[in-house]
Amino acid sequence: MKYIGAHVSAEGGVSNAPIEAAGIGARAFALFTRNPSKWKSSPISEEETKSFKENCARFGFSPEFILPHDSFLINLGAPDKQKLHLSREAFLDEIRRCEQLGLTMLNFHPGSHLNLMQPQECLRLIADSINITLDKTSGVKAVIETTAGQGSNLGHRFEQIAEIISHVEDKERVGVCVDTCHTFAAGYDMTTPETYEATWKEFDETIGFRYLSAMHINDSKKGVGSRVDRHALIGNGELGSPFFELLMKDPRMDNIPLILETPDPELWQKEIAFLYSLT
Repeated sequence: MKYIGAHVSAEGGVSNAPIEAAGIGARAFALFTRNPSKWKSSPISEEETKSFKENCARFGFSPEFILPHDSFLINLGAPDKQKLHLSREAFLDEIRRCEQLGLTMLNFHPGSHLNLMQPQECLRLIADSINITLDKTSGVKAVIETTAGQGSNLGHRFEQIAEIISHVEDKERVGVCVDTCHTFAAGYDMTTPETYEATWKEFDETIGFRYLSAMHINDSKKGVGSRVDRHALIGNGELGSPFFELLMKDPRMDNIPLILETPDPELWQKEIAFLYSLT
C-alpha cells in the first residue's frame, strides 16, 4: 500500500500537524518539530506531546509513516568547528524530540563542505556526526535525504550517500529519503520506463533498497543534471506525469512515507488524490 502525504504546518504546536494531514486526505505526513530557522527552540511540553500522540492515534497515523525534517541551519559536515558544534547539538535535540514524540525517523540533508575541505573528508565528518548522535539516543533512524547538488552540498550522488552509510556504525539506524526533484536535478533521469529502472538499479547496487526509508515526491522546474533545487507541482515539471505513474505502480515504494513538498499547499489534497488514482 502507498502512504502519501505532505509536509504540513505545525504552527501552534506539533499536535496540529496530524490534524492538518488528515484534512488533506493524507496517510503520511512530515513536519518540523522545532523552528527550522533557529539554532535553539523551546522544549515540547508534556501536554503537547500527549496531544500529538492522541491526534496521531485519532487520525490513524503510525510513527513509521511520519517523517520529521530537521533544521535548515544544521550542517553535519561543517568545516568551521563552532558551526559543527552547533549543528551537532541541534541535531541531537532534533533526535531527542523524535524520541519524545514516539517517532522513528528524522530526515536531514547530509551537509556541505563550503569549498573549505575535500568532499571525502566532509563525508566522513558527516558520518562521525551521525555516530555521535546515535550513540546518545535510541529508537530513531537518521534518514539521509538525496540533494540536488547545488553549491557545495553533498549527497547528490548515490556514491556519496553510500560512503556516509559505510562509516555509520549502527546500520539499522540509518536510512535514505530519495527526493525525486533533487535526484532528477542531480543527473538521474527517470522520465522513461528504461531510465526509471536504470536509476533504481543503480540505487540498489550502490546504496541498497534496504536503506530506502522514505521519499519526497516532487516534480522539478529544472532539467535533469541542472543541479538546481526547484520543486514543481506534480506533472507540471520536467519529470512529468508518466514518471509519477511509474512510481505509484512500483511495489518497492509500498509501506514507506511518500511526502509532497510541492509549491502550493492549497493543491496538496488534489495532488494526493491524483497520486492515489494512479495506484
